[in-house]
Amino acid sequence: MSNSFNHGYALLIGVGETSNWHYSLPATVRDVRAIHAVLTDPKFCGYSTESDHVRILHDSYATRNAILEGLDWLKEATTKDSEATVLVYYSGHGVLELSTEQYYLLQHDFKLSDILGTALSAQEFSNGLRQIKAKSLLVIIDSCHAEGMATSKEEDLNQSAGFLLTAPLKSFTDTLRHGAGRAVFTSCRGKQKSYIRSDNVMSVYTYHLIEALKGAANRPGDELVKVSHLMNYLAETVPASVRQMYQKEQTPFFDFSTEDFPVALLLGGKGLISSNMVEALPQKIIARKEVFLQPALKMALRALAIFEQQAAGYGSLKIPPELLIQLEDKRLEVASLEARLKILEVGYE
Repeated sequence: MSNSFNHGYALLIGVGETSNWHYSLPATVRDVRAIHAVLTDPKFCGYSTESDHVRILHDSYATRNAILEGLDWLKEATTKDSEATVLVYYSGHGVLELSTEQYYLLQHDFKLSDILGTALSAQEFSNGLRQIKAKSLLVIIDSCHAEGMATSKEEDLNQSAGFLLTAPLKSFTDTLRHGAGRAVFTSCRGKQKSYIRSDNVMSVYTYHLIEALKGAANRPGDELVKVSHLMNYLAETVPASVRQMYQKEQTPFFDFSTEDFPVALLLGGKGLISSNMVEALPQKIIARKEVFLQPALKMALRALAIFEQQAAGYGSLKIPPELLIQLEDKRLEVASLEARLKILEVGYE
């Protein structure tokens, strides 16, 4: 196998500094630099080091216009490459506007006094992604960071301005995975936070994402890192690490529209040597389905039905923000569990 992932493209966005310093996130810059390093390392993912394949935006370069121009660049690049695989990674804050239930990403040059007029709306971001005609597209959003958010400022944003710092809603992620060969990951759900590692090196989520890109979830005989490898590894390691470090909950979300697809070379295309270690895998998969995933999905569906019934009781009245977040969180949980079961059923784990 070639030691270059020739059809791989990536747009990596780490907001870093913002015009409102209370919302700056230095760790996001470390995150995108670390992801850039592993993607372009010929010993690992094998993406081209040229800017026509991988672009990185952070700090003053992570403006609203620069992000939209980056999506336009991917549109043009993939028009010329019918085999293109695209990774779009965003790390920064995201907020929900309560009156319209619209989601916004808070890029470098947003203005706190005019979020609606200056922040990058979910609709704009989704529209840009829909123009990318790649064979495969993985969108990763690591938002709602615990770093850099003083409680008083968070309360000011939430209560006075009518915004809520939260992970993306399911309605947003549904639009992101529009079309075949699409997958969407988010680092957490609902009102959960995305935590920085206790050693302050990078976010917990990105740390384990890089481990997975380096092959931590692969098995002997594999030559590529696929969406399923990332998904299953992040689902297990991120919650465990956050509980160990902070005694908090952080549950990643996953959704995809069709089949599994490769996102990188495994160990520079060398892959893992085949062995007899894979013989016990089917039993492991069956056990995980029956012992954990299927019961968890049944419980989540029951809880979702309760929240939907409560929401329906408001009729034409506005649903309270707390119930809205609970409802969206449970919808994300159901979709994520269904995605993981789908991967197991088609034999990709």
